Amino acid sequence: MKDIYYNGQEIWITSHAIIRARQRHIAYPDQVYHAILTGKVVHFAKHGIKFIKPTKHGIIICIGEDLGDAVVIKTIERGN
Repeated sequence: MKDIYYNGQEIWITSHAIIRARQRHIAYPDQVYHAILTGKVVHFAKHGIKFIKPTKHGIIICIGEDLGDAVVIKTIERGN
């Protein structure tokens, strides 16, 4: 897999996020990478970040934390 970046920061995906994506029937890595690269970015709280991408099967939400030098995706959800 090639590395992915957001604003010059490398994006890391935790094993917990991969497990949650599989449980919620979200295709990892295809849909997750597409959501991160082309989705809408929402900042929340002090260091929180969400990548939101609507698809025909619902919305994919990648929730993570901005650490300054990297972004860590901690979980992946499906919205309505």
